[in-house]
Amino acid sequence: MQQLPLQLQPKESCTFSSFYSGSNQLAVDMLRDIFSGNGEQQVFLWSAEGLGKSHLLQAACQMASSQQLTASYLPLDQMPGVSTEVLEGAEYLDLIAIDGLDSVLGDDEWELALFSLINQARECKVSLVFAAEKNPAELVINLPDLRSRLSWGPVLQLKSLSDDEKRSALQTRAANRGLELPDNVASYLLEHYQRDLFILYQNMDKLDQASLAQQRRLTIPFVRQVLNP
Repeated sequence: MQQLPLQLQPKESCTFSSFYSGSNQLAVDMLRDIFSGNGEQQVFLWSAEGLGKSHLLQAACQMASSQQLTASYLPLDQMPGVSTEVLEGAEYLDLIAIDGLDSVLGDDEWELALFSLINQARECKVSLVFAAEKNPAELVINLPDLRSRLSWGPVLQLKSLSDDEKRSALQTRAANRGLELPDNVASYLLEHYQRDLFILYQNMDKLDQASLAQQRRLTIPFVRQVLNP
């Protein structure tokens, strides 16, 4: 079975069970249903940075792998100078998840390659998931037909979590690592550090590593010690 020549492996921690959906449950359900037989063949996610697009695309690839299906995760914004040859062999896969789509739009060669990919995927029954910071109608695209094809499936905006949802998301992430994150410590993280969910998760990962190394519970003094060395 051929696979795309370049790709990055999804992080093992990026699964649907580790994603706190909040008001984004529809996006989670839609990606979970891709291989159900009744799911959408193409899904487009958009939002500002740090709301979970990359996590969900990687989760979809992890799910495909768990079902013995072939998948490729392509974060184009992390692959500077990448050639359109990265899309060769697409017809042999079950799922292609293209992240950071914005980074290659405006390039005529890339736009033609993406146009061809969507047509080929439809013909070969390959599932596609795209992620960008804007919806197709607002993206800078030179090729009009590409814009329309990016909207062939559902276009969903990921919404920012409320503070209460972020608190629950942090506690869920801690619980998945076998840690207890008390309400007062979760509130402290929200009040004293950046509220961007991606940054909050990074801080949670640092606390997890430090807690394991030092065998310490998560308390406010311990948070200060780890995050303000």
